[in-house]
Amino acid sequence: MARSPGLSQWQQTVSSHMAHLSKPQATVLALWSFGMVLAQSGGMTSVAATLAPLVGRTEGTLRQHLREWWYEAPRKTGAKRGDKRQDLDVTSCVLPLLRWVLAWWPPAAQRLALAMDASTLGPRFTVLAISLI
Repeated sequence: MARSPGLSQWQQTVSSHMAHLSKPQATVLALWSFGMVLAQSGGMTSVAATLAPLVGRTEGTLRQHLREWWYEAPRKTGAKRGDKRQDLDVTSCVLPLLRWVLAWWPPAAQRLALAMDASTLGPRFTVLAISLI
């Protein structure tokens, strides 16, 4: 796959900060994030159209490659093809991503902003969501 120097460098950066990801998972995460910045959009079609010339693929092939990144791994009804495909547990990305972001902060900045929301779903069920801002 043909690559621009910037994309190759970004893939190495993503791989080093998200070391728990497999090489294919880190590659597609790098494609997604690099493509969103270049396309100034998070839409799959825009990202694929922007990246296709850089990686030497057709838009349709690249769009499918990006789409399969979030498919579930092969099971009885799995959507990914191939024996070695794996699910991505996004919860495993939270701590490495937080460490990466905090590495950019000045040492004196020791605060995190949290947002909390309690949403009532019916008379007996309340969801408490806590988000890092």
